Amino acid sequence: MIRTQIRLEEAQYRALKKLAARQQVSVAELIRQAVREWLEKSGAVSEEERRQRAIAVAGRFRSGLRDLAEKHDKYLAQIYHGEAHPR
Repeated sequence: MIRTQIRLEEAQYRALKKLAARQQVSVAELIRQAVREWLEKSGAVSEEERRQRAIAVAGRFRSGLRDLAEKHDKYLAQIYHGEAHPR
């Protein structure tokens, strides 16, 4: 982990201290959780994480098309041009 400093408003710090006590975690942990959630929601995912996610889903879905590997460009063009899905 990397140590950093931030400045909080007094009211923010008091509120975080209370929340941390209720959840039995440190203020630093609450801040890490908040940053993690914000990064996930904002789409700020590293290249490696995107690669791992893509690998994890590869092969999990079925298109119903036997020739998708050979004709994927054709099918994408049809979808982008508003043509009916080739099923």
